[in-house]
Order: sequence, then C-alpha cells, then structure tokens
Amino acid sequence: MGVRKPEDTRSFALCAHGGAGKTSLAEAMLFDNGNITRMGSVQNGNTVSDFQSEEQKRNISISTSLLTLERKGKTFYVLDAPGYADFTGEMSAAIRVADTAVILVSSVGGIEVQTSKAWEYAEHHSAPVSFVVSKMDRENADFEKVLDDIKSQFSQNALPVFLPIGAGEKFTGIVDVLRGKSYTYKPDGSGKFTEGEIPADLADEAASAREALVEAAVEMDDELMEKYLEGEEVSEADFERTLKTAIAAKRIMPVFALSATANIGVPQFMDFVADYFPSPVDIGAVDAGDVKAEPKTDAPFSALCFKVMADAFVGKLSFIRVYSGTLSSEGSSIYNIDKGEDERISSFKLMTGKDGKDVKEVIAGDIVAIPKLQSARVGHTLATKGGFSGKFPAIEFPKPVYSVAVIAKTRADEDKLGSAISRILEEDCSLTFEKNAETRDNVLSGMGDMHINIVLSKLKERYNVDLDTKTPQVPYRETIRKMSEAQGKHKKQSGGHGQYGDVYIRYRPLERGEGFKFIDSVVGGAVPRNFIPAVEKGLREYMVAGPLAGFPVVDFSAELYYGSYHDVDSSEMSFKLATRLSFRKGIMDANPVLLEPVMDVEVTVPDQFMGDVMGDFNSRRGRVMGMEAHGKLQVVKAQVPLSEMFRYATDLRSMTSGEGSFSMEYSHYEEVPGDIAKKVIAAHKKEEEDEE
Repeated sequence: MGVRKPEDTRSFALCAHGGAGKTSLAEAMLFDNGNITRMGSVQNGNTVSDFQSEEQKRNISISTSLLTLERKGKTFYVLDAPGYADFTGEMSAAIRVADTAVILVSSVGGIEVQTSKAWEYAEHHSAPVSFVVSKMDRENADFEKVLDDIKSQFSQNALPVFLPIGAGEKFTGIVDVLRGKSYTYKPDGSGKFTEGEIPADLADEAASAREALVEAAVEMDDELMEKYLEGEEVSEADFERTLKTAIAAKRIMPVFALSATANIGVPQFMDFVADYFPSPVDIGAVDAGDVKAEPKTDAPFSALCFKVMADAFVGKLSFIRVYSGTLSSEGSSIYNIDKGEDERISSFKLMTGKDGKDVKEVIAGDIVAIPKLQSARVGHTLATKGGFSGKFPAIEFPKPVYSVAVIAKTRADEDKLGSAISRILEEDCSLTFEKNAETRDNVLSGMGDMHINIVLSKLKERYNVDLDTKTPQVPYRETIRKMSEAQGKHKKQSGGHGQYGDVYIRYRPLERGEGFKFIDSVVGGAVPRNFIPAVEKGLREYMVAGPLAGFPVVDFSAELYYGSYHDVDSSEMSFKLATRLSFRKGIMDANPVLLEPVMDVEVTVPDQFMGDVMGDFNSRRGRVMGMEAHGKLQVVKAQVPLSEMFRYATDLRSMTSGEGSFSMEYSHYEEVPGDIAKKVIAAHKKEEEDEE
C-alpha cells in the first residue's frame, strides 16, 4: 500500500432503514472499483458484506461488515451497518467510529423509522452526514420529494451534488453539478457510462444546485465570502477547498442520486468520496477523557475496539478504529487501558467482508481487525504501554426491549450454556443475559424476536447448545394497604431444652419505593437485646416470599413493640420462628395487594399508524403520557405494565409493517387490578401444588 497518510483515509458508515440498498451499494462499489469481478445480490445471498449464514438465510444484514478498498490514492473504510431495527446497536457503533455517516433513503419508500434513527445517531456523535437517494430505477421513484423531506425533517443543509436523469425505467444517468457534466449509463448493469453535456431540461436546475453549493461553501472563508458578495468569480481551487471544509463542518450535507442494483452513479459517488469526504485530519482531535487523540502518525498510539467477531478459521477478531499514532505488528504488543493488560499482536487485517489482508503497520484513521486479542471488548481503549493515557467514552448501545426465559434441553446443554453465552455477549452488546434471583429464570434479552432467534441459532450451530424458551415470569411484589398488629408465639417442649419465642409486631404501609424499615420499640426488656437482631433477620428472610402469592413484600415497616421470653428455652432460632408466625398473620391482616412493574415506553411510528398504536396501548392497560411530532413520524410516550410488553416488539412490527420502533425502561411499581391479581395468585398456588 506504500506510504500511507491519515489525510488519505476516508471512513464512512452506510446507514438506512432496512431494504434501502446499503449492501447493494457496497457491492456495486467493490465491483466498479475492480475489487470483485461479479456483483452479488442480497436476494441471492452472495454479497461480500452479508457473509454470515443467518444473513444469507434471511436476506438482511445482521452485523456491521467492514470493506476496504483503494480509489484515487485514497483508502476507503466502508462500514455496511444493518438497517433492521433489531440490530440498531450495530449502526450506532459504526457511526461512532466512521468519519462520515452516509444515510441512504429509498426514492420510493422515503424517510422511514430507521432513517430517522441513523440521523439521530449521526447528530449524537456530531458526524458529518451525506444522503444517498437510492433505487432511482424503481417505479414511483421521486428524487425531488425525498430531497424536500430530507430538508424539512433533517436539515436545510442537505444540498444535491447529483441530479437524476429520468426516474424509474427512464433513469439512465446522473448530472454532476460540481463538474457540470452528465454521465449516461448502459442499461446492462456493467457500470459503463458516457460523459457528456448536461441535458437542456436540467441545465437550470443544475446551475441553481451549483450556486447553492458555492454559497454554502464560501461561508467557511470570510475573505472568500466577501469577494463572492462583491460579485467576484470563485475559483475552482477555492470552491473545492471550502466545499470540503463545509462538508466536515456539516454546513453542506451532499445529496446523491443513484441506483446500486442498476449500477448507475456509483463510480461518481466514489470519486466524490475520494475528493471531498473528510479525512481524520479534517475531523480533528478526538476527546478521550482529559486527553485528546491527535490524528497524526507521530502521536502516541490510541485506538477504540468497536466490534468483536468470532471467525470460524481465525478465531476471535477485534475490530479497532485507530485515532492517533502508528503501530507495527512486528514484535509489538498492545495495551488494554480498560483491563490493564498487555498482549502480543501477530498481525493487522484489512478486512473486506470475511476476508482479511495482512498489513504490518496501522496509522491514525485506519479501521482494521486484530486476530486473537483475548482481553479486548467492545468499548475498550487500546494503546501502547506508557504511551497514550486517555480513555475513549464507552460506545452506547440501545437497551434490550424483548426478553425470553431460556431452558437448557439437557444437562449437557446446561453445562455448556454459561461459556457459550459469554462468548455471544462479547460479540453483541445489545444483548443481556441474567439469572433473575426472584423468579429463578435465565432471562435472555435483546432488541426483538428475530434478534433472539438468531442468537439461539448461533448457540446451536457454534456451540451445540440447544435451548427451549418461554415467556419470563413477571417479578411481582406484595405490599400492604393498612396497619395491623400480630403476635407470633413459638413454644415447643420436647424433653431437655425447649424452644420459646414471643413477639408482638406492628405492620404499617410505607410510600411506594421506600422498601422495608425495622423499628425497635421494645421497653423494659420484654424481648432481650440479644434476640432483637434475630427478629429483624427473620423478617428480612421471610419477606422474600410473601404470604399472598410468594412474591417479595416491600414498602412496609415492622415495629417490634412487645414480647416475652424464657430464661432457658429462648434462643435466636425461637425468636425467628415466632417472627415468621407474626409476619404471615400480620401481612394477611393488613389488606395485602399485588404490585407489578410498570415501564416507560417510547414508540416512534409514522402518522398513519397512530390510531392502531394508541388503541393497542389501551388494550394493554397502558396510559399515554404524551405525543411529539418528528416530521411525518410521531413519538408516543406511555406507561405500560411489564406483563403486557413481552410480545410488544413482535406486535408493533406486525401493526406497523415493520416501520415502528420503541424503547422501554423500568419506571415504578403499582397495584395490580383485582381481577388480574386473582389470576396471578391462583396460577402461583397451582404452580406450588404441582411442585409438591
């Protein structure tokens, strides 16, 4: 690759709603650049990006794929991120490490839920943005409408640099408004084109588009702006220099028109990337705590691990974005700042899909994979020992919204589950796995049913772990609604030392969320001081399984105010057993009720599905807390009981034809309605009887 420099690097993430053509664009880029001799297709499952078996089986991208190519003396790192809602965390991580976010918008479907999500991530990470209006060869393709929507919903800084020649079946090429040329393509998908003059019917539109670009670009240079306002001609050199600065600063967000499957406009898109997309040097230093990572080859080496993948042949691959410095693989080691561990490295791999090409050295701006790096996890900062001292902020992933309880089919599956799931969790940061102490369920949580199904398939195929699933149990609670008093007296005589404990305890409800409070009001030694801790300990043990339905009892106080003892027969155990008798009677006398967890839910859907979503919330005992309009999308905020939300990811997708997305987090506990509480209690009692 010769001597490489950070200013010759272009890294960008291809992001979109599922089906907008990201993977097809990546494939066309590789083909037109000569990296592959034949274009694969998503439908045939033979693209370079979608190489995992599950991706080929389902015809969708599941994880971010890295492609490396050379064009016009520049190194491209292309991150093809999934567009399906279940894998939105991969999109976030890709945008985080790329220097530019390229957001594809279908010329037919327009802006969809995940399009908006890509924009949100780009805004959050302050990434420069460009838009590709894709699928211009499809019936009903409408470039102008999509451009207007992009401007109104995202930014007025979205300015076209390509104009389409025709649309649908009549889409034959593009106009490059910068160069004032047209490119007319052969209809055979070969990517071969003829350069010519701008068609007469597009001349005015192209001139207007170029003028808008010039006006926005010269704003980046006060002196140039002054000359422009005075009517002086802006030179090509000045325009191109300020155009690049404007793109890096998000003052201009270039908009392209093309078709990846018809292979029209892709070579010009790549040339624009090489000429005008920002390099790491244009982006500048990146914050790493109190330290800045300078995009220079002579700075201390620093990198961020943003992806981990298990490769069938190489083993574990750790994908890193280098932010500063240079590192050679020959006799070198890499230091994991988060773990405090130093590891030898054997090679760096420039990845194109599943294939890697070894390189001996990496520099600022590179995105590469390192084989067999044991300690690195997603979000870890890597450096050389004693060199870079900063730490990059963690990569944020969305919280899981869909959970299943998993049950090993055999003892062998159970034995292998722990190590297998830990490896899967290394790769997938939007996945969680926990043993719920209350319900004793092994709960696997992800972004949707497809996400979970794919994880289960991986566990079976890779690690031969076979699991059944069921709906997780809801972690209900019990509490009381009025005060009660109850004596608990334990007396047993069986020869020798007997057992004697006697307590009087007053139970009172507390405010929701206050937990448990023990009050010692004993006077006159009615209960000896050395036995009082046993009473509190007993209460804490017994409140884990309440008398109503076996769920933990919360938000109450227990005041020990009287009792009696025996000089010989009293013991800690006697008082714990007496406490148990008081607790069960006292709670049942205090009007016990069942509590359920309630979740804060935020749903994003297109306007036309609002009625369905609102009606569905009513059927789930939900309360709508508010609504906000985001362009043609609506954000609905609601509070819904957890018991009603286990299938919501699937139901929302069905309700909105895959266009809805949501997030969910715990809010509070509240009382379960009486009719539902009766069913829960009856089911629990039946379960207890079945276990006996």
